[in-house]
Amino acid sequence: MSITKELIDRINYLSRKSRTPEGLTEEEKAEQARVRREYVDAIKARVKDTLDRVEIVDADQIASTAAPQKADGQRGAGASVTGQGHRCGCPTCNAKSGERLH
Repeated sequence: MSITKELIDRINYLSRKSRTPEGLTEEEKAEQARVRREYVDAIKARVKDTLDRVEIVDADQIASTAAPQKADGQRGAGASVTGQGHRCGCPTCNAKSGERLH
């Protein structure tokens, strides 16, 4: 099930026609309900697919794996002493002091 231009055009046509003085026939009302349901189901499927691909990572896990300690006790390149970011110049690293965004 996918959202095609034809599906959207049909939804829009039936919506416009429903606001005219002649309105929709019973068959068109049934079709309108069907195409709207098809559209909503396609959107739900896309959202579900997107959420199925999302990987949630613990922020503390990122901090501990992003800059592992070297054998001599020094942190890896790009790590901050406080562990509050890698100071790359990205908006997250340039946040006001005290804000921890990553």
